[in-house]
Amino acid sequence: MQIEKRFTLPKIGIYLVLLVMLTFTLMPILFMISASMMTSRQILKMPYTWIPDGIAWENFAKAIQGNDKTYIFVRNISNSLIVSVSVAISTVLLASLTGYGLAKFRFRGRNTVFMMIMATMMIPFEAIMIPLYMVIMTLHIQNSYIGLILPFMVSAFGVFQMKQYLTTFPAEFLDAARVDGMGEFGIYWGIVLPNCKPVIATLAILSFRSQWDNLLWPLLVSQSDKMKTIPQYISSFALERSTDEGAMMAAALLASIPMFILFMSLTKYFIGGSAVYESRKG
Repeated sequence: MQIEKRFTLPKIGIYLVLLVMLTFTLMPILFMISASMMTSRQILKMPYTWIPDGIAWENFAKAIQGNDKTYIFVRNISNSLIVSVSVAISTVLLASLTGYGLAKFRFRGRNTVFMMIMATMMIPFEAIMIPLYMVIMTLHIQNSYIGLILPFMVSAFGVFQMKQYLTTFPAEFLDAARVDGMGEFGIYWGIVLPNCKPVIATLAILSFRSQWDNLLWPLLVSQSDKMKTIPQYISSFALERSTDEGAMMAAALLASIPMFILFMSLTKYFIGGSAVYESRKG
């Protein structure tokens, strides 16, 4: 039997709203891609033509070479990759361990510990930025990878996300594993983590993105050009290339590629994690 699809007025209105939201979301991205292939004269020409006459490859060459043509872009984007990947991995591991303990083990003060962790989310980073910097200076780890990574190795939001996800994890699986003689860490590594792929992917993407876009902390910790991250590179590149819009857009496009690759490779887990979390919450 063929089911006839009927488009009612409310559905059409919802689709129109979603279409408008999609347009406003994609327009800056499409502009960045289009402008990165144009010369400055084409970009400033009005009305703006979205399709370039030809690809201005020199924009990408200027973006990679940098203002002083030392190709520091490669080192800076490598720094961001090292920091972002390290923070994403440490956040997933530490948050999942903490969330597993808070969700599946009963001990005195468990709720107090959880509420204290959640309370740290109310403290803005700007309030603890200077004390953190003083600690980094005291430990003499400024201008290093450990100085960029250490303050962000675990997040209260990650603990909350993992704890809420694991609260409804079937306890029967864990009890059966204990009866079979598995240790607690073996249960965590062999049973809990493999069944948390959606929420792990979600947390990994959010952690990676937060560090990939982080500008404030690297500005304090990274003094040398070789230890700067990609947001610092784009900031300095834009200031010195204020009249070369095409090269600036090319630098922004190249810096966005790793984030796009990560999201597209984990998108099914990211969407699945949101759906599973909402279903369990309901």
